[in-house]
Amino acid sequence: MRELAEGSMTARTLKVLIVDERPQTSTAHEEMLRRVVQELERIDVRTEFAPSPDDAVLRIASDASLCAVIADAGGDSDQHEAHVDPDHLTSFLAGVRARNSDLPVFVMTGTRGADSLDTAVLREVDQLIYLLDDTPSWIAGRIRNAAERYRQDVLPPMFGALVAFSRKHEYSWHTPGHEGGAAFLRSPAGRAFWEFFGEQTFRSDLSVSVHELGSLLHHTGPIGEAERRAATIFGADTTYFVTNGTSTSNRVLHQASVVAGDVMVLDRNAHKSIEQAATLTHGVPVYLTTTRNHLGIIGPVPPSELTREAVAAKLAESPLVADASVRPAIAMITNSTYDGLLYHVPTVEQTLGEHIDRLHFDEAWYGYAAFHPIYAERFAMHTGERAADAPTTFATQSTHKLLAALSQASYLHVRNGRNPVDHDLFNEAYMMHASTSPLYAIIASNDVSAAMMSGRGGPLLTGISIQEAVSFRRTLARVAAETPEDDWALVPWQPETVTLSDGSKVRFEDADEEWLCGSAEPWLLRAGEDWHGFDLPDRYAMLDPIKVTVVTPGVRPDGTMADFGVPAPILAAYLEQQASIVVEKTQSYSILLLFSIGVTRGKWGSLVTTLMSFKRDLDANRPLEQVLPATYAQDPRRYAGMGLSDLAREQHATIVQTGMLSVQSEAFGTHPDPVMTPAQAYAHVVRGTVDAVPLDQLAGRTLAIGLVPYPPGIPLVMPGESAGHDDSPFLAYLRALEEFDRRFPGFEHETHGIEIVDGRYVARCVRAS
Repeated sequence: MRELAEGSMTARTLKVLIVDERPQTSTAHEEMLRRVVQELERIDVRTEFAPSPDDAVLRIASDASLCAVIADAGGDSDQHEAHVDPDHLTSFLAGVRARNSDLPVFVMTGTRGADSLDTAVLREVDQLIYLLDDTPSWIAGRIRNAAERYRQDVLPPMFGALVAFSRKHEYSWHTPGHEGGAAFLRSPAGRAFWEFFGEQTFRSDLSVSVHELGSLLHHTGPIGEAERRAATIFGADTTYFVTNGTSTSNRVLHQASVVAGDVMVLDRNAHKSIEQAATLTHGVPVYLTTTRNHLGIIGPVPPSELTREAVAAKLAESPLVADASVRPAIAMITNSTYDGLLYHVPTVEQTLGEHIDRLHFDEAWYGYAAFHPIYAERFAMHTGERAADAPTTFATQSTHKLLAALSQASYLHVRNGRNPVDHDLFNEAYMMHASTSPLYAIIASNDVSAAMMSGRGGPLLTGISIQEAVSFRRTLARVAAETPEDDWALVPWQPETVTLSDGSKVRFEDADEEWLCGSAEPWLLRAGEDWHGFDLPDRYAMLDPIKVTVVTPGVRPDGTMADFGVPAPILAAYLEQQASIVVEKTQSYSILLLFSIGVTRGKWGSLVTTLMSFKRDLDANRPLEQVLPATYAQDPRRYAGMGLSDLAREQHATIVQTGMLSVQSEAFGTHPDPVMTPAQAYAHVVRGTVDAVPLDQLAGRTLAIGLVPYPPGIPLVMPGESAGHDDSPFLAYLRALEEFDRRFPGFEHETHGIEIVDGRYVARCVRAS
């Protein structure tokens, strides 16, 4: 099989699937089929056989390299029995089309004609093959032509142009200097680099001088066409491809919306790039308070925080806002939250957008929402009703996170309303942050990602993610339900029971899987329900089924600490060291798992068995040297003779003793006092007028560099804010983290803005005058 390195995607052998047994006898039908297969192989079309229609559908679902499918509907009834019963041909074609709406489908017959096929079949079939009427070379040629057209048609505009250009094998006299990879071949290290990534990686690394591909900075040619196509697919008026991550997308849109002195209303539950945007623009931030529950899980900003009156009160209270009557330039909301809670976006538009003209939804982890009805009205570009005077809405999405693209790929979507975006003016901000030498592979991956989600692809791929997540949730819930009451289990964070349409309740694991996968109802946060622990209006928030939080024992539903606990950092370390499973986020008593479109049943099945192994090993108090060898190696004297249960008991006792969860809740439930803007604080960083201040001397100091504990990366104290008095919740929480880190080598917390000096936390503060 010729590979892509020979020049292009079309250099590879085409592959078609025949729904039939491989010919074994000498009937006229099978002899002709054998000759057609031989002719296909002669013209570089590889054939595979599926023994049944069901097997064929499974293969189509799992093998995206297939370029056509041929179904045997039977020949002369005296000679050959149909392999796909004509009565079942309709359901077979429906199964194919549910997975791929564009794949060429041939129906192969002997003496039957179109007049013998149902109308529903004729509507889904691309061509008929009369085995006994045409020559094998003619039939094979028709199949090959259809397969080639299909493979070319699946290429979206920019990627298609890139493939076409790579076939020219042109000599270039422009950058990049590696000249299609040739420079790497002149050095042993370069040769190893070239061989690892493959020739096509370097052939597609091009200069902006290649006009055939258009311009990323000016959004012309195939690149501009790809952006416009993505906008249509994702429901935006305009979409910009960003090749430096959603951090850059966030900075671009704020740079295009805010000037020095403008007020920015920002979700405190925000990525660090939002702080950077405030620094770059010299905007004045005021913050919306994010909810948290008893487990430390991050919820949404409640609607009461979004009203005109609530925001006006924040402006009046801020010493940094010169005119409290000023209209904020932009508001920003993180959707979904880091723990997978989704807003009802029309409520946000009607409440926050009623008095702010531009809304930014940071949907970095949520790019798939437009492609499944379960998320209706829960994403920025939603298809629900919008008021005639709705605000202009932005959505930034990390294409590489939960869609399929290369790292750093991002979308910036715009839907115009009040204070609309003027493309030419907006593009000035875009060009400030974009490279004049972008990596074309990242641009192409954005193009391909949109193509994957177009048509039936988006609902299919998103539906698979939801289905796999729901199956995992039900499995873990079933195991927990079957665990004796005097024992412990790892449980998914979700309702124990769900309410059906007739008002009856059923345990989650016993609910109909199709309903759980297709309806938003079981995922809505109902007011007053104990399982979620949030004080929010009914149906305002929804749990995203594909973001699965697994809870370890240690915290009671009322927020008090239980006598027995298994801190989640131990579980996360076990998963990584025993099974090379790396979770997305670890909190004190929970881990977060993301069910992207790449997650398979085998992958999560292995996760379940590893979770069961963790419980067995903890109950048996197996030695750390065996179950957490990397942790043990961090400090063998500290962990000598200690078992997994011993470690859990010590860590739980430390969390209880330091009050880590309670001070965390208090610290993130209040905001520090602002002393100066982030831009003013950053000026001290540039000038070097900062002091390195130990934690025990931090009271009353103004932070020059913000303090952002990971996970999940929510700012505790922003640049320019005061650390507060000596017993402030911010300092209390940092002390709890410092004490935990001191006691448990290998389990240290990561906090941006904190340096560890001789085991002590040190922060950078504005130099005292």
